Amino acid sequence: MPHSDDLARLWPAASVRARSGDLELRWIDDGLLVELAELASRGVHAPDAMPFEHPWTRGTPEDVARSVLTYQWALRGRLSPDNWALELAVVHEGTVVGVQGLVADDWSVLRTVKTGSWLGIAHQGRSIGTRMRILALHLAFDGLDALEAHSGAFVDNPSSNAVSRRVGYDHDGAFRIAREGAAVWHNRYVMSRERCESLRLQHANLLGAPIELTGVDGLRGMIEAQQQA
Repeated sequence: MPHSDDLARLWPAASVRARSGDLELRWIDDGLLVELAELASRGVHAPDAMPFEHPWTRGTPEDVARSVLTYQWALRGRLSPDNWALELAVVHEGTVVGVQGLVADDWSVLRTVKTGSWLGIAHQGRSIGTRMRILALHLAFDGLDALEAHSGAFVDNPSSNAVSRRVGYDHDGAFRIAREGAAVWHNRYVMSRERCESLRLQHANLLGAPIELTGVDGLRGMIEAQQQA
């Protein structure tokens, strides 16, 4: 039976971890994926809200769970210098509570990531969203050598907008996006590597524990090796 070390050797993303105290971002294996699907099926937001451009949280609990499975399966092999996605389970005090993703297009040229995330509704309002975003930023800048990170939120999603402001992003304008048949304003935020570095003490206070990154050298090496090939 294959060992996890064998998978990490062939696919370095499988060993990526970002940890601060009781909070960890961890590559999504099949076991975690089932837990995440079941978590999402129990609710991610209020029924009258829609924080996502693609309304994957609509439908029966089984529909939502399957949406998580199919989305994550589709992204697993997306890892190249020009186009990659790293989806990580958020684990708080040993419990799977959500997903934190980083996506990059034209990475070898732009060195820019876009973050996206969700938390199960039972785990919201506990500052986990702020802490997991900070972990994702430091994974991108310190671990993967990004130059810039983008995030965004619909104007009617106060919690996500508050996280971006609390973490220290600069507001980068707003534009309209089609959502469930209507045009809705969407705020855009940007964080440069220099600004993230200047906020390091603030981020440390928000996290409450040092950041530990593991498995990142292998992932970065894989991308660099592909880029040189």
